[in-house]
Amino acid sequence: MIKKLLSFLLIILSANAFSQDKAEIKEFFWGKNDEYKNANTIPDKWKNESAVIIYKYEDYDYHKFGKSVTYRAALRKRVKLQDLAAVTEYSEFKYSEKSNPRYGTIVKTTLGIKIVKPDGKEIVVDVDKEAVQEDNHKKVAIPNLEIGDIIDIYDYSTESFESFFEYGFEEVEKTLGDTHPIMNYKLTFQTENDFFVNFNTYNGGPEIKQIPLSKSNERKYEITATDIEKNDFPNWFYPLVELPCYKFQVFFARSGKFEKRADAFLPEKENIVKKTVSKEDVLEYYTNKFRPLGDLGDIEKFLKGKTFASTEEKVKAVYYFTRHYYYTMYVDAFVVNEAKIMYPFEFFGNNAIFFRNEEAFINHFMAFLKDNKIDYDIVVATNRHNGPIKDLLIQNNATVLLKVNAENPIYIEYFSPYSDLDKFSSQLENTEAYALKVSKMKKVTDVEHIKLPGSTHKDNTSKQISNLRFVENFEQFTLERETQLNGHNKDEEQSDKLYFFDYTAEDHKKYETKTLMERVSSQKRRDRYTKEFDALINKLKDKQKEEYKQSTAQEFGLEIDNHNFEIINTGRFGKTTPFTYKEKFDSKNSWVKKAGGNYIFEAGKLIGSQINIEEKNRNRTNNIYYAFPRSFEEDITIEIPEGYTVTGLEKLNKKVENETGGFVSSATVEGNKLKIKAYKYYTAYYQPNSNWNKMMAFLDAAYQFTQEKILFKKN
Repeated sequence: MIKKLLSFLLIILSANAFSQDKAEIKEFFWGKNDEYKNANTIPDKWKNESAVIIYKYEDYDYHKFGKSVTYRAALRKRVKLQDLAAVTEYSEFKYSEKSNPRYGTIVKTTLGIKIVKPDGKEIVVDVDKEAVQEDNHKKVAIPNLEIGDIIDIYDYSTESFESFFEYGFEEVEKTLGDTHPIMNYKLTFQTENDFFVNFNTYNGGPEIKQIPLSKSNERKYEITATDIEKNDFPNWFYPLVELPCYKFQVFFARSGKFEKRADAFLPEKENIVKKTVSKEDVLEYYTNKFRPLGDLGDIEKFLKGKTFASTEEKVKAVYYFTRHYYYTMYVDAFVVNEAKIMYPFEFFGNNAIFFRNEEAFINHFMAFLKDNKIDYDIVVATNRHNGPIKDLLIQNNATVLLKVNAENPIYIEYFSPYSDLDKFSSQLENTEAYALKVSKMKKVTDVEHIKLPGSTHKDNTSKQISNLRFVENFEQFTLERETQLNGHNKDEEQSDKLYFFDYTAEDHKKYETKTLMERVSSQKRRDRYTKEFDALINKLKDKQKEEYKQSTAQEFGLEIDNHNFEIINTGRFGKTTPFTYKEKFDSKNSWVKKAGGNYIFEAGKLIGSQINIEEKNRNRTNNIYYAFPRSFEEDITIEIPEGYTVTGLEKLNKKVENETGGFVSSATVEGNKLKIKAYKYYTAYYQPNSNWNKMMAFLDAAYQFTQEKILFKKN
């Protein structure tokens, strides 16, 4: 009885504590100090906007209590809804509780919503009652929203965990602006001793100000802004490069020992906000970060008896061997371990090396370069969408490459299963970077500015060779297609389409290494494991086949049958080694319409879907950013059915070219074959918005091509 009573009291106390927390959170946003409680008018200049954000408030708080570290992130928006689109946009909210994988803690989230009617009546939504669980999140529907209402919402998240070592909180990078104009904006930021802050604003953002506090060990900062215009955040746009924004990261370190281990460009003291990272800061951070380290025995065995025409050729050979021997050779093992087929790592010996991160790979490759007396630098760069290297603030935004000073410089990036040695991330191409000079091939001693090389639309290519044949009197067609991808056009396709079994077997054969199952000495165990592993692979192949089918069907907007595909070349050994695959499928009653004894065929759709620029996006104010220059080539052959001729080909002949790119197409008849060719290309990484009309010219031409039809006329 006493146990039951104690349990009941604990439940009541927990519920009361939770209710108290919610009451305090509500008071934090909507309490007596809420200066925007009665704010409901908007300026005339925004009367025609869909919605106007009257007040946007962001708050971050980092504190420690003994061994415990606490983190709070809060967001509030008070929004005037001025048309039906805004009502629809704000009629539903989704939220979820996230976890911290490092400590296994849950980030607790509280959502608050109230509606303010035009007459001033306030309706507070009971979020707990209205929330519905959907998959891994909760959804709250807001009923009876109307034009003219104000919706006032907040999202309050907290986390608490024990930390005895250094800990870097997730970086925050946001624009001040939103998809709707903002009348008033405020951000507050609070820390105390042992919390190190990197924080700055960019692109005309307001300066951060320190707010005096009574306690000397605590600090509070804020930024404020008014009259922030909306932005559409369209495609091909990098907001952090152009819009007023802020970036920050907080790092927790209890002592100087942990400060030295921090993966961050830390300020000198806790009470200093670090706003810039100089090239000297980068030099200091990376001086002892990397060093030649690793057992080169396996690489030496690989090189034994081999000769190379150049340093470049030797480095490439070692890179691809390294990718296999310290990475792809273990992929099967990780798969069977996750599938609980077997514990595989016992079969690789006591000195097995698997590169789990960039640092281990770079150290090992540096050891190879040093041992072979090959000169190199360490390059520190940042992705183009982060902004220029001079604005680097957060260490996680830095990417490290090795630059081998061979006959032709080679830039080496930490590998993936599909990486090529003669190309690196397109986000780093053509950007300013820092080169850390390595003295005697082992110690960083100096730093200098460099510009990384770029690629062109002739490097990043896609070519598709298609053959189409009508059957059953135009009621069905069969399409066979071969796709060849080079340069960066391979990257996403390889990641999407290649499964581990597509490349691990290829690597084992190329480097004459034992497969996982060949390492199992017991025939009985090997047979059992092989049977289970083959069953898993067959299941994954069925999944892969279905994904290919769905991808092709979506590309063309068709229902397809009898889809078959075959990978011809994985394209994993050089940017000019194409990723090539073939496919074949049937489609019934598609793109064909009977017209008397003739047939109208939507031939333009054979080049796949193209960008249709909607009217609202035709007057673009944002500049244009691409991941990389690229080109797409289509070579299509259609068998003309016996007894028919083709008319309307003139509509398939188009040519629009300018400095931003182009679209060129042609259609000709050769015997009983209709030959259609199309070529679209983008010339640069960036275009100013003043060139948007030129870009639209060739994009519109490509889209219009997909709408064109031809006539198969009965003789």
